[in-house]
Amino acid sequence: MSTTATEIVLPGRVEPDGLLVTQRELPAPGAGEALVRVEASGVSFAEQQMRRGKYYDQPAYPFVPGYDLVGTVTAVGAEVDPALVGTRVAALTKIGGWASHAVLDAADLIPVPAALDAAEAETFVVNGITAWQMLYRTAKVRPGQTVLVHGANGGVGSTLVQLARANGIRVIGTASARNADAVRALGATWIDYRGEVSSEVRALAPDGVDAVFDHIGGPGINDSFALLAPGGTLVSYGTAATKNDEGNSRLPVLKLLGRLLLWNALPNKRNAHFFNLWAGKRDRAGFRARVIEDLGKVFDLAARGDLRAQVAARIPLTDAARAMELAESRTVVGKVVIVA
Repeated sequence: MSTTATEIVLPGRVEPDGLLVTQRELPAPGAGEALVRVEASGVSFAEQQMRRGKYYDQPAYPFVPGYDLVGTVTAVGAEVDPALVGTRVAALTKIGGWASHAVLDAADLIPVPAALDAAEAETFVVNGITAWQMLYRTAKVRPGQTVLVHGANGGVGSTLVQLARANGIRVIGTASARNADAVRALGATWIDYRGEVSSEVRALAPDGVDAVFDHIGGPGINDSFALLAPGGTLVSYGTAATKNDEGNSRLPVLKLLGRLLLWNALPNKRNAHFFNLWAGKRDRAGFRARVIEDLGKVFDLAARGDLRAQVAARIPLTDAARAMELAESRTVVGKVVIVA
């Protein structure tokens, strides 16, 4: 049987109030698929960029945003274990999460621990996978080392801080003054991003830091690279500094990639990477295995209480415009979650 789904459609380059609330019929899940009743989906920087037409490889308008989701399986197709029905699961979707229901490949679904409610679990999906892979697969940071996290109050940033601290890694985190106490509560040493960041980091880590996680890009990426200790790693994972720039949406990313390649070609004993969560997607089995493994580790830490979900707000699906506005306000700690 088909299912009537409520979806939020991004029709083009619009302000948040231009999002559309629509309905459509979803077909029954086919072979290898599962129907998920969505309980939570997040507002990430990706959706903010997609609204502006600035996300590097976003689809053509119109489409349903939603980079990840958490929900309960209500039906399965052929070749899927019927026992999956009734299970709360998480999925990395890239688009399509802002909906009441979604039909997904059953092999991409990851069980959610009972200790986490849907909104809490949602904050750890794309943020947790991104933070874990940048910290341990890309930068390979070890206990006792020191890292700098820009935007330590944000969704990815707050998760990065907690993952690092849980493994005995010292963290310096930048954020606005209004979020200083929240960043300190996560276990990081706070620095005002509007202040003299480089000099303050040098005062705390005279020989440089072992890794910098930078979602800002723009001219400030030079300072991030300069703050590395010998052998240190810069992980760039965004271009927030250029989010409102007009022109070709790919140009800022291409310029950034060129700069990182140049730094890696120099004999400076420092490393620079651009983190792309979807790298290696052509090897579907390998990509899926890494996602399931890494999110599983994050969920385990959260279920034990070693990570605290940073839910900035829970906003109904049909009020997605307000959720987008709040996420873009830069006034919150953690992630704005849309609940269905």
